[in-house]
Amino acid sequence: MVVVSFVIGVGIFKTPGLIAAEAGTPFIFYASWILGGFVSVCGALTIAEIGARLPAAGGYYRIFSYSYHPTFAFMCNWALVIINAGGAVAVALVGAEYIQPVIVPAAWQNTISVSVIAISILTFLFLLNYAGIKMGAKVQNVLSSLKIIMILLLCLAVFGNKTVNNPAVTIQQSTSTALAAMGFCLIKVFFSFRGYQNTINLGADTKDPQRNIPLAIFGGMFIIVTLYMLINIAYVQVIGFENMKNKPLLACELAKSFFGDAGFKITSVIVFTSVLGFLNTAFMNNPRIYYAMAEDKILPPIFKKVNDKTQTQEFGLSFFFGLILFSFFFLRGFERIVDYIIFIDCMSLVFAAITLFVLRRRMKNDNYTGFRMKLYPLFPVIFILVLLFVCGSVFASDLLATGVGIGVFLAGYPLFLLLRKVSENSKISE
Repeated sequence: MVVVSFVIGVGIFKTPGLIAAEAGTPFIFYASWILGGFVSVCGALTIAEIGARLPAAGGYYRIFSYSYHPTFAFMCNWALVIINAGGAVAVALVGAEYIQPVIVPAAWQNTISVSVIAISILTFLFLLNYAGIKMGAKVQNVLSSLKIIMILLLCLAVFGNKTVNNPAVTIQQSTSTALAAMGFCLIKVFFSFRGYQNTINLGADTKDPQRNIPLAIFGGMFIIVTLYMLINIAYVQVIGFENMKNKPLLACELAKSFFGDAGFKITSVIVFTSVLGFLNTAFMNNPRIYYAMAEDKILPPIFKKVNDKTQTQEFGLSFFFGLILFSFFFLRGFERIVDYIIFIDCMSLVFAAITLFVLRRRMKNDNYTGFRMKLYPLFPVIFILVLLFVCGSVFASDLLATGVGIGVFLAGYPLFLLLRKVSENSKISE
């Protein structure tokens, strides 16, 4: 359930239409999802072994400080801090698109109202968490289960009598064109699969990690890949491959075809509820990452400050919300945000995967008995090469997003020097 909740957000309810437009043919469409699922499993196994070998409290960012120079480690983690805020914005926009037809009169439905709803969602959750009111683990499990049940129910539409007559797609693609289309599709596919890297946090808390971590990852990823393939088949068979390209609310259209107008509205509310749960988790988790970084003196001590009454990291939470607002107004539109996120995310995962080679070399004589992936180094190498291919695809499709990603990464260098100077001055004053 943890692996499933990490990965299944709202991408699967938004990206398939965009992927269909990029793919051109059903073959490229399905091949992109299959390849994305396989590579994500390779990545999850790589991250699982890293987490088992270095089960440090504080999570994903510590592997960089262990394996790389402190400056480079900070630059990687600084980029991650930024893209997490961008990811929250992307999810909020999808949630706003789905709930808009339910709560906004038809005459007022436009991109402005979507933006207003998204900002309202994010502001509400910020204030909720700032007051110290947080959703518990049981609520999160219920929301994750709701997503699984909803996807399975949507897949039932395949068995209805309202399946569209899909015209045969006869587009001819050269090998180079098909390869380019695959690369563009993988950008959105990996957005839908992102999150499995958080399994690195399971290493310190899992009983018998050598057995249970791979079982959890295989089980979780099997559920995710199966659900994604089932619902994509349902999208194509019920809505139609060509029609998918013009349907921003695919899940609602699928539900409407099987359950009628009531299904459209119910699905909108369910997706919106899923968005709230996902975003609330982001508001709870990200300030804690800052706390761990401040403990290692990577960030200033103020990020460790906790309100004794509400147990809220007020400064860390406000900082995260500020990054969200910056991302929202600087990178407008779901597709632009996805390109911006995926470039940094893929480069971060490449450097994270390389740490496995570092850890294996350093622990060669440590009698390590934890989880060890099979077919090493094949899976990590496949993972790294495909991610680099996706980064190249982002570069080819959106040069500005690539420039922003590189700029965010490089901005970490002067920031690191500044924060180190602030830390040194604090020691002198003490």
